[in-house]
Amino acid sequence: MKNRMIIKNGKVIFPDKIEENHSVVCENGKIVDILPDEDISIDENDLVIDAKNKYVAPGFIDIHTHGGGGHDFMDGTVEAYLGAAETHARYGTTALLPTTLTSTVEELLQTFSIYKEAVSRNSKGAKFLGLHLEGPYFAYNQRGAQDPKYLRNPEPEEYNKILSASDDIVRWSLAPELPGALEFGKVLASKNILTSVAHSDAIYEEVLEAFNSGFTHVTHLYSAMSTVTRRNAFRYAGVLEAAYLIDDMTVEIIADGVHLPKSLLQFVYKFKGADKTALCTDSMRGAGMPDGESILGSLDKGQKVIIEDGVAKLTDRTAFAGSVATTDRLVRTMVEVAEVPLLEAVKMMTLTPARIMHIDKQKGSVEKGKDADIVIFDDHIHVSHTILEGNVIFRNER
Repeated sequence: MKNRMIIKNGKVIFPDKIEENHSVVCENGKIVDILPDEDISIDENDLVIDAKNKYVAPGFIDIHTHGGGGHDFMDGTVEAYLGAAETHARYGTTALLPTTLTSTVEELLQTFSIYKEAVSRNSKGAKFLGLHLEGPYFAYNQRGAQDPKYLRNPEPEEYNKILSASDDIVRWSLAPELPGALEFGKVLASKNILTSVAHSDAIYEEVLEAFNSGFTHVTHLYSAMSTVTRRNAFRYAGVLEAAYLIDDMTVEIIADGVHLPKSLLQFVYKFKGADKTALCTDSMRGAGMPDGESILGSLDKGQKVIIEDGVAKLTDRTAFAGSVATTDRLVRTMVEVAEVPLLEAVKMMTLTPARIMHIDKQKGSVEKGKDADIVIFDDHIHVSHTILEGNVIFRNER
Protein backbone atom coordinates (compact mmCIF):
# COMPACT_ATOMS: atom_id res chain seq x y z
CA MET A 1 0.00 0.00 0.00
CA LYS A 2 1.26 3.47 -0.92
CA ASN A 3 2.04 5.62 2.09
CA ARG A 4 2.15 9.05 0.51
CA MET A 5 1.32 10.83 -2.72
CA ILE A 6 4.07 13.13 -3.94
CA ILE A 7 3.42 15.55 -6.78
CA LYS A 8 6.85 16.63 -7.99
CA ASN A 9 8.29 18.94 -10.63
CA GLY A 10 5.39 21.33 -10.53
CA LYS A 11 4.77 25.05 -10.58
CA VAL A 12 2.81 25.30 -7.35
CA ILE A 13 0.16 28.03 -7.18
CA PHE A 14 0.00 29.45 -3.66
CA PRO A 15 -2.48 32.17 -2.60
CA ASP A 16 0.13 34.90 -3.17
CA LYS A 17 2.81 33.45 -5.49
CA ILE A 18 3.80 30.71 -7.90
CA GLU A 19 6.86 28.60 -7.08
CA GLU A 20 8.55 26.43 -9.71
CA ASN A 21 10.23 23.05 -9.15
CA HIS A 22 8.27 22.29 -6.01
CA SER A 23 6.74 19.11 -4.64
CA VAL A 24 3.47 18.68 -2.77
CA VAL A 25 3.37 15.82 -0.28
CA CYS A 26 -0.04 14.34 0.59
CA GLU A 27 -0.94 11.78 3.23
CA ASN A 28 -4.27 10.57 4.61
CA GLY A 29 -6.12 12.98 2.34
CA LYS A 30 -4.24 16.06 3.57
CA ILE A 31 -1.36 18.17 2.33
CA VAL A 32 1.46 17.51 4.79
CA ASP A 33 4.38 19.33 3.15
CA ILE A 34 5.36 21.57 0.25
CA LEU A 35 9.08 21.69 -0.51
CA PRO A 36 11.57 22.38 -3.31
CA ASP A 37 12.08 19.22 -5.38
CA GLU A 38 15.67 18.81 -4.20
CA ASP A 39 14.54 18.65 -0.57
CA ILE A 40 12.13 15.75 -1.11
CA SER A 41 13.07 12.22 -0.06
CA ILE A 42 11.03 9.65 -1.99
CA ASP A 43 10.35 6.22 -0.54
CA GLU A 44 9.63 3.13 -2.67
CA ASN A 45 6.11 3.00 -1.22
CA ASP A 46 5.27 6.54 -2.30
CA LEU A 47 2.93 7.20 -5.20
CA VAL A 48 4.78 9.77 -7.31
CA ILE A 49 3.07 11.98 -9.87
CA ASP A 50 5.39 13.94 -12.17
CA ALA A 51 3.69 17.25 -12.93
CA LYS A 52 6.13 17.75 -15.82
CA ASN A 53 6.48 21.46 -15.06
CA LYS A 54 2.72 22.02 -15.24
CA TYR A 55 0.81 24.09 -12.71
CA VAL A 56 -0.19 22.45 -9.43
CA ALA A 57 -3.19 24.38 -8.15
CA PRO A 58 -5.94 24.00 -5.56
CA GLY A 59 -8.95 22.04 -6.81
CA PHE A 60 -11.60 24.22 -8.44
CA ILE A 61 -14.70 24.97 -6.35
CA ASP A 62 -17.97 25.63 -8.19
CA ILE A 63 -20.59 27.16 -5.90
CA HIS A 64 -23.34 27.31 -8.55
CA THR A 65 -23.98 24.47 -11.01
CA HIS A 66 -27.16 22.74 -12.16
CA GLY A 67 -25.52 19.76 -13.83
CA GLY A 68 -23.38 18.55 -16.72
CA GLY A 69 -22.60 15.57 -18.90
CA GLY A 70 -26.25 15.22 -19.89
CA HIS A 71 -27.42 15.23 -16.28
CA ASP A 72 -29.36 17.79 -14.22
CA PHE A 73 -29.65 17.76 -10.45
CA MET A 74 -33.42 18.12 -10.90
CA ASP A 75 -33.67 14.83 -12.81
CA GLY A 76 -34.65 13.08 -9.62
CA THR A 77 -32.04 10.31 -9.76
CA VAL A 78 -28.85 9.49 -7.92
CA GLU A 79 -27.28 8.69 -11.29
CA ALA A 80 -27.80 12.31 -12.39
CA TYR A 81 -25.91 13.59 -9.35
CA LEU A 82 -23.07 11.15 -9.83
CA GLY A 83 -22.87 11.70 -13.59
CA ALA A 84 -22.69 15.47 -13.24
CA ALA A 85 -20.06 15.22 -10.49
CA GLU A 86 -17.89 12.92 -12.58
CA THR A 87 -18.23 15.17 -15.63
CA HIS A 88 -17.08 18.26 -13.76
CA ALA A 89 -14.19 16.37 -12.14
CA ARG A 90 -12.72 15.88 -15.62
CA TYR A 91 -12.31 19.63 -15.90
CA GLY A 92 -10.65 20.25 -12.53
CA THR A 93 -13.63 20.65 -10.20
CA THR A 94 -13.02 18.97 -6.84
CA ALA A 95 -16.02 20.44 -5.01
CA LEU A 96 -19.38 21.84 -6.04
CA LEU A 97 -22.81 22.94 -4.86
CA PRO A 98 -25.60 21.06 -6.65
CA THR A 99 -28.14 23.75 -7.49
CA THR A 100 -31.89 23.40 -7.89
CA LEU A 101 -34.25 25.33 -10.14
CA THR A 102 -37.51 27.03 -9.28
CA SER A 103 -39.94 24.16 -8.74
CA THR A 104 -42.63 22.72 -6.50
CA VAL A 105 -42.01 21.95 -2.84
CA GLU A 106 -42.58 18.28 -3.62
CA GLU A 107 -39.75 18.27 -6.14
CA LEU A 108 -37.42 19.89 -3.62
CA LEU A 109 -38.26 17.37 -0.93
CA GLN A 110 -37.59 14.54 -3.35
CA THR A 111 -34.24 16.13 -4.24
CA PHE A 112 -33.18 16.15 -0.59
CA SER A 113 -33.40 12.38 -0.16
CA ILE A 114 -31.71 11.75 -3.49
CA TYR A 115 -28.89 14.11 -2.55
CA LYS A 116 -28.16 12.19 0.66
CA GLU A 117 -27.88 8.90 -1.22
CA ALA A 118 -25.70 10.52 -3.90
CA VAL A 119 -23.29 11.81 -1.25
CA SER A 120 -22.84 8.32 0.13
CA ARG A 121 -22.18 6.86 -3.32
CA ASN A 122 -20.01 9.60 -4.81
CA SER A 123 -16.49 8.17 -5.10
CA LYS A 124 -15.46 9.22 -8.62
CA GLY A 125 -16.76 12.76 -8.92
CA ALA A 126 -16.34 16.20 -7.41
CA LYS A 127 -17.33 16.37 -3.74
CA PHE A 128 -20.79 17.67 -2.89
CA LEU A 129 -20.56 20.59 -0.44
CA GLY A 130 -24.28 20.89 0.24
CA LEU A 131 -27.33 22.08 -1.66
CA HIS A 132 -27.90 25.48 -3.24
CA LEU A 133 -31.58 26.33 -3.69
CA GLU A 134 -32.11 28.85 -6.49
CA GLY A 135 -35.65 30.09 -6.14
CA PRO A 136 -38.59 29.86 -6.15
CA TYR A 137 -38.73 33.33 -4.59
CA PHE A 138 -37.87 35.54 -7.58
CA ALA A 139 -39.10 38.72 -9.29
CA TYR A 140 -41.20 37.89 -12.34
CA ASN A 141 -39.52 40.52 -14.54
CA GLN A 142 -36.08 39.07 -13.72
CA ARG A 143 -37.02 35.41 -14.03
CA GLY A 144 -34.61 34.73 -16.92
CA ALA A 145 -34.93 31.03 -17.76
CA GLN A 146 -36.69 30.15 -14.50
CA ASP A 147 -40.15 28.71 -15.11
CA PRO A 148 -42.62 31.53 -14.20
CA LYS A 149 -45.40 29.17 -13.09
CA TYR A 150 -43.42 28.28 -9.96
CA LEU A 151 -42.54 31.82 -8.88
CA ARG A 152 -43.95 32.96 -5.54
CA ASN A 153 -43.24 34.98 -2.40
CA PRO A 154 -41.51 33.46 0.64
CA GLU A 155 -44.03 32.36 3.25
CA PRO A 156 -42.85 31.08 6.66
CA GLU A 157 -45.06 28.01 6.52
CA GLU A 158 -43.47 26.92 3.24
CA TYR A 159 -39.82 27.79 3.77
CA ASN A 160 -39.77 26.45 7.33
CA LYS A 161 -41.14 23.17 5.97
CA ILE A 162 -38.34 23.09 3.41
CA LEU A 163 -35.65 23.97 5.94
CA SER A 164 -36.86 21.37 8.41
CA ALA A 165 -36.77 18.70 5.71
CA SER A 166 -33.02 18.93 5.11
CA ASP A 167 -29.86 19.87 6.96
CA ASP A 168 -27.91 19.87 3.67
CA ILE A 169 -28.98 23.33 2.48
CA VAL A 170 -25.94 25.63 2.59
CA ARG A 171 -27.03 28.38 0.18
CA TRP A 172 -30.29 29.96 -0.95
CA SER A 173 -30.73 32.54 -3.74
CA LEU A 174 -33.79 34.82 -3.78
CA ALA A 175 -35.05 38.32 -4.52
CA PRO A 176 -34.85 40.45 -1.36
CA GLU A 177 -37.54 42.95 -2.33
CA LEU A 178 -40.34 40.38 -2.22
CA PRO A 179 -42.78 40.52 0.71
CA GLY A 180 -41.35 38.46 3.56
CA ALA A 181 -37.88 38.12 2.02
CA LEU A 182 -36.01 40.15 4.66
CA GLU A 183 -37.49 38.08 7.47
CA PHE A 184 -36.56 34.94 5.56
CA GLY A 185 -33.01 36.26 5.10
CA LYS A 186 -32.64 36.62 8.85
CA VAL A 187 -33.82 33.03 9.33
CA LEU A 188 -31.25 31.78 6.83
CA ALA A 189 -28.46 33.84 8.38
CA SER A 190 -29.29 32.39 11.81
CA LYS A 191 -28.73 28.94 10.32
CA ASN A 192 -25.43 29.97 8.67
CA ILE A 193 -26.92 29.45 5.21
CA LEU A 194 -25.38 31.73 2.57
CA THR A 195 -28.15 34.10 1.50
CA SER A 196 -27.75 35.52 -1.98
CA VAL A 197 -29.50 38.24 -3.99
CA ALA A 198 -30.80 36.78 -7.24
CA HIS A 199 -33.32 37.37 -10.04
CA SER A 200 -34.17 40.66 -8.42
CA ASP A 201 -35.69 44.05 -9.30
CA ALA A 202 -34.54 45.65 -6.06
CA ILE A 203 -33.18 49.17 -5.86
CA TYR A 204 -29.97 50.01 -3.99
CA GLU A 205 -31.71 50.95 -0.75
CA GLU A 206 -33.52 47.60 -0.68
CA VAL A 207 -30.30 45.70 -1.32
CA LEU A 208 -28.56 47.61 1.47
CA GLU A 209 -31.36 46.69 3.86
CA ALA A 210 -31.10 43.11 2.64
CA PHE A 211 -27.34 43.08 3.23
CA ASN A 212 -27.96 44.13 6.81
CA SER A 213 -30.49 41.29 7.07
CA GLY A 214 -28.01 38.63 5.99
CA PHE A 215 -27.89 38.81 2.19
CA THR A 216 -24.09 38.86 1.76
CA HIS A 217 -23.68 37.56 -1.80
CA VAL A 218 -24.97 38.28 -5.32
CA THR A 219 -25.84 35.42 -7.68
CA HIS A 220 -24.43 35.57 -11.24
CA LEU A 221 -23.65 39.30 -11.35
CA TYR A 222 -25.20 41.10 -14.38
CA SER A 223 -27.62 38.23 -15.06
CA ALA A 224 -31.28 38.69 -14.08
CA MET A 225 -30.91 41.80 -11.94
CA SER A 226 -31.86 45.46 -11.91
CA THR A 227 -29.59 48.33 -12.81
CA VAL A 228 -30.35 52.09 -12.92
CA THR A 229 -34.10 52.62 -13.37
CA ARG A 230 -36.48 55.57 -13.35
CA ARG A 231 -39.56 55.74 -11.19
CA ASN A 232 -41.72 58.83 -11.58
CA ALA A 233 -38.79 60.65 -13.25
CA PHE A 234 -36.34 59.87 -10.41
CA ARG A 235 -33.38 57.60 -11.01
CA TYR A 236 -32.55 54.72 -8.67
CA ALA A 237 -29.52 52.49 -8.53
CA GLY A 238 -30.25 48.78 -8.72
CA VAL A 239 -28.80 45.47 -7.59
CA LEU A 240 -25.86 45.83 -9.95
CA GLU A 241 -24.74 49.15 -8.51
CA ALA A 242 -25.36 47.92 -4.97
CA ALA A 243 -22.98 45.01 -5.55
CA TYR A 244 -20.20 47.51 -6.21
CA LEU A 245 -21.16 50.07 -3.58
CA ILE A 246 -21.39 47.59 -0.69
CA ASP A 247 -17.72 46.77 -0.14
CA ASP A 248 -18.23 43.59 1.86
CA MET A 249 -20.76 42.06 -0.52
CA THR A 250 -19.29 39.19 -2.52
CA VAL A 251 -20.32 38.33 -6.07
CA GLU A 252 -20.03 35.50 -8.56
CA ILE A 253 -19.71 35.73 -12.33
CA ILE A 254 -20.28 33.27 -15.15
CA ALA A 255 -16.92 33.80 -16.84
CA ASP A 256 -17.62 31.76 -19.95
CA GLY A 257 -16.90 34.69 -22.25
CA VAL A 258 -20.53 34.68 -23.43
CA HIS A 259 -22.62 35.77 -20.44
CA LEU A 260 -20.15 38.61 -19.89
CA PRO A 261 -17.87 40.08 -22.59
CA LYS A 262 -14.23 40.94 -22.02
CA SER A 263 -14.99 44.50 -20.94
CA LEU A 264 -17.37 43.47 -18.18
CA LEU A 265 -15.09 40.69 -16.94
CA GLN A 266 -12.35 43.29 -16.63
CA PHE A 267 -14.73 45.75 -14.99
CA VAL A 268 -15.72 43.24 -12.30
CA TYR A 269 -12.10 42.31 -11.65
CA LYS A 270 -11.03 45.96 -11.43
CA PHE A 271 -13.76 47.14 -9.08
CA LYS A 272 -14.66 44.06 -6.97
CA GLY A 273 -11.33 42.26 -7.19
CA ALA A 274 -10.31 38.62 -6.89
CA ASP A 275 -10.98 38.50 -3.14
CA LYS A 276 -14.67 39.40 -3.55
CA THR A 277 -15.39 37.69 -6.87
CA ALA A 278 -15.95 33.97 -7.36
CA LEU A 279 -16.17 32.28 -10.73
CA CYS A 280 -19.10 29.91 -11.20
CA THR A 281 -20.31 27.83 -14.12
CA ASP A 282 -24.09 28.05 -13.54
CA SER A 283 -23.89 25.08 -15.92
CA MET A 284 -26.89 23.07 -17.00
CA ARG A 285 -26.84 19.48 -18.32
CA GLY A 286 -25.17 20.61 -21.56
CA ALA A 287 -21.78 21.18 -19.91
CA GLY A 288 -19.31 18.78 -21.48
CA MET A 289 -21.85 17.90 -24.20
CA PRO A 290 -22.05 18.74 -27.94
CA ASP A 291 -24.22 21.49 -29.42
CA GLY A 292 -27.90 20.82 -30.14
CA GLU A 293 -31.20 20.53 -28.31
CA SER A 294 -31.18 19.99 -24.57
CA ILE A 295 -33.40 20.42 -21.51
CA LEU A 296 -33.06 22.92 -18.69
CA GLY A 297 -34.26 21.40 -15.45
CA SER A 298 -35.65 17.91 -14.99
CA LEU A 299 -36.13 15.58 -17.94
CA ASP A 300 -39.89 15.33 -17.37
CA LYS A 301 -40.73 18.90 -16.31
CA GLY A 302 -37.89 20.97 -17.73
CA GLN A 303 -37.82 23.45 -20.61
CA LYS A 304 -36.42 22.71 -24.05
CA VAL A 305 -33.36 24.78 -24.82
CA ILE A 306 -30.73 24.90 -27.52
CA ILE A 307 -26.96 24.81 -27.10
CA GLU A 308 -25.05 26.96 -29.56
CA ASP A 309 -22.33 29.63 -29.55
CA GLY A 310 -20.88 28.11 -26.38
CA VAL A 311 -24.00 28.73 -24.28
CA ALA A 312 -27.52 27.40 -23.65
CA LYS A 313 -30.42 29.56 -24.88
CA LEU A 314 -34.19 29.49 -24.72
CA THR A 315 -35.55 28.11 -27.98
CA ASP A 316 -36.74 31.58 -29.06
CA ARG A 317 -33.24 32.86 -28.26
CA THR A 318 -34.59 35.70 -26.10
CA ALA A 319 -32.46 34.74 -23.07
CA PHE A 320 -29.60 32.54 -22.01
CA ALA A 321 -30.66 29.36 -20.22
CA GLY A 322 -27.61 28.66 -18.11
CA SER A 323 -24.10 28.03 -19.27
CA VAL A 324 -22.41 24.94 -20.64
CA ALA A 325 -19.11 25.99 -19.11
CA THR A 326 -16.75 23.93 -17.02
CA THR A 327 -14.44 25.41 -14.42
CA ASP A 328 -11.29 25.12 -16.54
CA ARG A 329 -13.00 27.26 -19.18
CA LEU A 330 -13.77 29.94 -16.61
CA VAL A 331 -10.13 30.22 -15.53
CA ARG A 332 -8.97 30.11 -19.15
CA THR A 333 -11.37 32.89 -20.11
CA MET A 334 -10.25 35.13 -17.26
CA VAL A 335 -6.59 34.65 -18.24
CA GLU A 336 -6.74 34.59 -22.03
CA VAL A 337 -9.71 36.90 -22.67
CA ALA A 338 -9.92 39.19 -19.64
CA GLU A 339 -6.13 39.25 -19.26
CA VAL A 340 -6.29 38.65 -15.52
CA PRO A 341 -3.07 37.24 -13.95
CA LEU A 342 -3.24 33.45 -13.56
CA LEU A 343 -2.68 33.71 -9.81
CA GLU A 344 -5.76 35.91 -9.43
CA ALA A 345 -7.91 33.89 -11.83
CA VAL A 346 -7.14 30.70 -9.90
CA LYS A 347 -7.98 32.43 -6.60
CA MET A 348 -11.40 33.35 -7.99
CA MET A 349 -12.01 29.65 -8.70
CA THR A 350 -10.59 28.31 -5.43
CA LEU A 351 -9.87 30.34 -2.32
CA THR A 352 -12.51 33.03 -2.87
CA PRO A 353 -15.44 30.60 -3.25
CA ALA A 354 -14.04 28.63 -0.29
CA ARG A 355 -14.11 31.79 1.82
CA ILE A 356 -17.62 32.67 0.66
CA MET A 357 -18.79 29.21 1.78
CA HIS A 358 -16.69 29.36 4.99
CA ILE A 359 -14.71 26.23 4.14
CA ASP A 360 -11.38 27.97 3.56
CA LYS A 361 -9.81 26.32 6.62
CA GLN A 362 -10.14 22.98 4.81
CA LYS A 363 -10.15 23.84 1.10
CA GLY A 364 -9.27 26.49 -1.45
CA SER A 365 -5.48 26.68 -1.36
CA VAL A 366 -2.37 24.52 -1.51
CA GLU A 367 -1.29 24.78 2.12
CA LYS A 368 -0.09 22.38 4.78
CA GLY A 369 -2.95 20.89 6.77
CA LYS A 370 -5.62 21.49 4.13
CA ASP A 371 -7.43 18.82 2.14
CA ALA A 372 -5.35 17.38 -0.71
CA ASP A 373 -7.69 18.76 -3.37
CA ILE A 374 -5.41 19.49 -6.31
CA VAL A 375 -5.68 20.07 -10.05
CA ILE A 376 -2.73 19.89 -12.45
CA PHE A 377 -2.99 21.81 -15.72
CA ASP A 378 -0.85 23.24 -18.51
CA ASP A 379 -0.35 26.79 -19.78
CA HIS A 380 -3.76 26.72 -21.51
CA ILE A 381 -5.58 25.35 -18.44
CA HIS A 382 -5.97 21.88 -19.94
CA VAL A 383 -6.38 19.54 -16.99
CA SER A 384 -4.20 16.43 -16.70
CA HIS A 385 -5.02 15.39 -13.12
CA THR A 386 -7.86 16.03 -10.67
CA ILE A 387 -7.09 14.90 -7.13
CA LEU A 388 -9.71 14.87 -4.38
CA GLU A 389 -8.55 14.36 -0.79
CA GLY A 390 -5.45 12.56 -2.01
CA ASN A 391 -7.22 10.31 -4.53
CA VAL A 392 -6.81 10.73 -8.28
CA ILE A 393 -10.34 10.91 -9.65
CA PHE A 394 -9.33 11.99 -13.17
CA ARG A 395 -6.16 11.55 -15.21
CA ASN A 396 -5.48 12.54 -18.80
CA GLU A 397 -1.80 12.77 -19.60
CA ARG A 398 -1.54 13.72 -23.24
